[in-house]
Amino acid sequence: MASIPVETEFELWKLPQRHALSHELPILAEVDVVVVGAGPAGVAAATVAAEAGLSVIIVEGYGFAGGSAVAGLSATICGLYLASETEAPPVQVVHGFTERFRAALEARGGVTPPQKYGLTYTVAHDPLVWREVADSLLFNAGARVLFHTQVTGVIMDADRYAGVVIHSKAGMSAIHARRVIDASGDAAVVARGGGQHFFGDEGRIQNPTMFFRLGGVDTDAFWKEWGGDTISPKAITAAIVSHRQAGADLPREKIWVFRSTRPGELLVNATRLSDSDGRMLNVVDPEDFTIAEMLGRKQVRAYAQFFAEAVAGCHDAYVVDTGVEAGIRQTRSIVGVETLSNEHVVECRKSEHAVVRSPWPIELHSGNRPKLHWLLDDYYEVPYNTLVPAVGENIIVAGRCLSAEHEALASARVTAQCFELGHAAAVATVLSLETDTGYRDLQGSQIRTVMAANGSSL
Repeated sequence: MASIPVETEFELWKLPQRHALSHELPILAEVDVVVVGAGPAGVAAATVAAEAGLSVIIVEGYGFAGGSAVAGLSATICGLYLASETEAPPVQVVHGFTERFRAALEARGGVTPPQKYGLTYTVAHDPLVWREVADSLLFNAGARVLFHTQVTGVIMDADRYAGVVIHSKAGMSAIHARRVIDASGDAAVVARGGGQHFFGDEGRIQNPTMFFRLGGVDTDAFWKEWGGDTISPKAITAAIVSHRQAGADLPREKIWVFRSTRPGELLVNATRLSDSDGRMLNVVDPEDFTIAEMLGRKQVRAYAQFFAEAVAGCHDAYVVDTGVEAGIRQTRSIVGVETLSNEHVVECRKSEHAVVRSPWPIELHSGNRPKLHWLLDDYYEVPYNTLVPAVGENIIVAGRCLSAEHEALASARVTAQCFELGHAAAVATVLSLETDTGYRDLQGSQIRTVMAANGSSL
């Protein structure tokens, strides 16, 4: 077989992988809906769809659910609470499936009380408990779960997405589905079918990160010095800059530390991952993903050493673990029927056809330091049609690959909203099948009404 030219070898990930409906692959199953990806959006989508009586298969590459929330160890549920310049207690404005999951974590001792994060609050969860809650929800709903399984292609009938091609240790096979929910976070199904998508702001996307857990901490001494906010105080930022000037590999001076559910442990978000020459890393490309992983682990050790040398309570601290993968904030976004604009977020716009609330700030990790734009005492709502590809039938997305401008996505991508985006995609799927209606022919107000009845704050 002829070898692939070097100059094109790493361009192959950009090409669609389409299979005709008349393929010769063995058919593993024929279902109402296949959900691709078992992160927050995928778990919500599969659970809600299965509980509504649909036959559901959910496909996940890892041996557990969680996506970036677990594999990426971004173990916070951001996006629950209003931001305010007052000293008011936390005001939760997002409920629905998000609150159902948070409450299930709490019942197992797997989530913290609200923690101050700048002008708002967040909660941190135990990633092991997160997996157990997801397992329980999916099992009890009757969804069929395929872990350790990759989606490698899409079955297309003209412009209709008719299923996916999967690969596991058992080999390759196909799943035929009446509807497809792309909860991959990367619009992987849409892209493999040749669907329109884009990367951030003319190719500029948010930096990945590498979370880590720090054990062996005297947390009383730590929080006494650190203060009441999870965002680093000025003295810590100055110390990081000083250590960097002395040669330490500490590219980010504004860092975040969260209380864990475990004694003597902290959850740390400190790294900034770009190539050694400062080039942005696009983790859809496996080579860039590999660079992010290797640099991330190197930076984690540097920050852990900084904590041991310079931060109270951390003299005997050690790295418990890092994310299984680098934490991914942004890759592909679909070209949707509607696009969530930056102005929509900043102006806190609402709509009778919107399906998800978000009070989370624009938290943009692009360039030399994070950018935060707060939405004070208010929230915006995400329109339903941002989940519907402009071209292509029988497919909807859920999670961070919705159609959104660069800065808008930096708000809408967080965990609480991903749960509810999956909830919305499932409700739309049920309505689509019940009425034999295409996704783009549904009204957002229809989905909104059902979600409100399910407990969502709409």
